[in-house]
Amino acid sequence: MRVVVTGASGFLGRLLAGALARAGTFGGAPISRLVLVDRVPWPGRSQGAGVPVQVVHGELPEHLDAVFAEPVHVLFHLAAAVSAECEADFDLGMRANVDVTRALLEAARAQSGAGGPVVRTLFASSVAVYGSHPALPLPAAVGETTVPVPRTSYGTQKLMCEQLVADCTRRGFVDGRVARLMTVVVRPGRPNAAASGFLSGIVREPLAGLPAVCPVDPALRVALSSPRRTVEGILRVAEAERGTGPGRLEGPLPVNLPALTVSVADMLAALRQTAGDAVADLVTVAPDPAVEAIVGSWPAVLDHRRAAALGLRPDADFLSVLRDYLADHPEAVAAPPD
Repeated sequence: MRVVVTGASGFLGRLLAGALARAGTFGGAPISRLVLVDRVPWPGRSQGAGVPVQVVHGELPEHLDAVFAEPVHVLFHLAAAVSAECEADFDLGMRANVDVTRALLEAARAQSGAGGPVVRTLFASSVAVYGSHPALPLPAAVGETTVPVPRTSYGTQKLMCEQLVADCTRRGFVDGRVARLMTVVVRPGRPNAAASGFLSGIVREPLAGLPAVCPVDPALRVALSSPRRTVEGILRVAEAERGTGPGRLEGPLPVNLPALTVSVADMLAALRQTAGDAVADLVTVAPDPAVEAIVGSWPAVLDHRRAAALGLRPDADFLSVLRDYLADHPEAVAAPPD
């Protein structure tokens, strides 16, 4: 079984690739090759024990022949331009999100049309497909049957791709699944261009001894998921067999991955409780209307029933998310002063 991960050099891509390599299997079948694709060079060596790894470095549309040189059985499509990038540059978002996704689906369609395997395709979408509008306000808890009304170009592009995946699945070109990701916190490393990036920054930077800016009212509530829960959800949706009953993927709807609903103020309180006043005081609140408009348009409370049927649960609380980060990234915490 040949498994492809796009966006493999990104934070979630690396975690997903590591999980697949360690398991050595997908859906009970052995992985014969793990193909890692990204325009950014792969940051490490082969992962895991015994799973051959092929690295494809460069712009994805230019390397589709290499990706599909041998049959692809499973495809995880994580590569994307993020929210603030897409809002600042419409054409970039359309190229990186819509055009690339369509090119991948066309390549998968060509494979199945030529008698090859139908690619099981997991598309990583986003909670940003939802948005509140005066003519169609969000319900108290958003579910998969809630009409998506994105309020950003990024959310619109993700929704367009969801529909492409659904139609290609309906026509039998691919076996597509859509997992809508929540904001993933805490992301290690350097800040990215996502509008929600500050939600990691207000934890990551202070723990490293650096100042951070909170660009929203701390009372704002957000829907979060830890890296561990997010990767678990991506794998579960991808591996689930179709059908009815517990553990099966029923119908064509996307799956909203489980979300922990928490206010930014609660996040800062957990940071203070865990790391102390000196660390928490490194965060300064300086509202940015542009960021507030984007992040504030996303739902904070989601209906988890569809994910729960697959055995998925949200993080218990933000303290547990913070403790996971500290356990997974001890090197990211500054040593206390002498």
